[in-house]
Amino acid sequence: MTTEVTEAAGAERISGERSLRPLGGVLAAMAVSLTGTRISAIALPWFVLATTGSATRTGLVAFCEMVPYVVVKAFTGPLVDRAGPRSVSWVTDVVSASAAGAIPLLHVLDVLSFWPLLVLVAVIGAARGPGDLAKEVMVPEAAERARMPLERAAGLAGVTERLATTVGLAIGGAAVALLGPLTALTADAVCFASGSVIIALALPRRSAHASPAADGGPEHEPEPGYWKRFGDGFRFLRQEPVLLTIIVTVGILNLLDAAFSALLMPVWARESGHGPSAIGLAGSVMGFAAVGGSLIAAAVAHRMRRRMVFFGGFLLAGAPRFLVLAADAPMWAVLVVFAASGFGAGFLNPILGAITFERVPRPLLGRVNALGDSLAWAGIPLGGLIAGASVASFGLTAVLLAAGAAYFLTTTLTALRPEWRDMDRARARGATSTDTHQGPARSSRTGP
Repeated sequence: MTTEVTEAAGAERISGERSLRPLGGVLAAMAVSLTGTRISAIALPWFVLATTGSATRTGLVAFCEMVPYVVVKAFTGPLVDRAGPRSVSWVTDVVSASAAGAIPLLHVLDVLSFWPLLVLVAVIGAARGPGDLAKEVMVPEAAERARMPLERAAGLAGVTERLATTVGLAIGGAAVALLGPLTALTADAVCFASGSVIIALALPRRSAHASPAADGGPEHEPEPGYWKRFGDGFRFLRQEPVLLTIIVTVGILNLLDAAFSALLMPVWARESGHGPSAIGLAGSVMGFAAVGGSLIAAAVAHRMRRRMVFFGGFLLAGAPRFLVLAADAPMWAVLVVFAASGFGAGFLNPILGAITFERVPRPLLGRVNALGDSLAWAGIPLGGLIAGASVASFGLTAVLLAAGAAYFLTTTLTALRPEWRDMDRARARGATSTDTHQGPARSSRTGP
């Protein structure tokens, strides 16, 4: 697509009446859905630990949720570009709500065994993947309808994600401690259902839907098939060494983060005697600090060298969390370290969003986002599974130390690769050609 066509299409999209409703709806749907996901991140592992007492089974549950999440998300990019993210978002939220609500219902009826639980968790993961992708893809068009700069809209989406994480972990920890994990899982189902309703009501049917010429070609040409669309996204990503390097690095770190949140943190909470409320408290402290870091990043990070901020943020966000738990430090020290980690993590996703905003064309948004996210998240299903088996074999402290060392080496050794220099070059190029950019998309997500 040429610059002239891009500018004309952008002018056409924003020429109508300004409306904040679509952007508000997308952000609200993201907030409630992500809140439910974070509640489940505490409630589900604790439910399995409480009912089975097995760290290995707890890791297996996390594995069965994240494998469908990653696989289904990888292949739904062309579907989101073709059918439109609005329809995909509300349908998948309905499916997630139904599966999440079935867990406490079947348990109360005393018909829920471990294997049906794995099936329900897999359904939740398979629906969450395209649902999360669809909400990300809706942000650029909603921003245009609001006549808001895409950078600001992407920043609001990032702050929404951090706030939802903070609130969700706090609610999840408190609900599990006071009311039990089944009540928390019910709240998870309500959150997904609410997200579906918000998308259905706040966004008009004609919004966020791919046009017949979604790939930038003339409208009279036959529309490309699924595999052609999928291949276009793959070929684009393969030609972007900066994005590929980021995806590989973040993929390793995501595996370690998944091991930490899905298993190591719950096992630490149980063995230390702090209980599930400590998980929610630590996550909330980290989340609030991450929101602060994100707001500061939005204000001043554009004046700093991306590579320095990126790896500095990872230095704070990664290894210290593992080491403070391994040291059996008092709770106040854990909270201090988690606050510092959250502050560093707050700088990461804005940089990732800025890099992909400069590089990914709007017509490829769904496909490239789907492939990038899925590759970066490919190790997440293995995180809890590997951590569960490792804790059973070597003990919690040894696994925390090994994972912390792996996090530190990944974020320091990879910084020496030459591709990282293009992070700052991309910003310089983007500053001189912002009119040709098609929209923000994160090739990966990172941070706990």
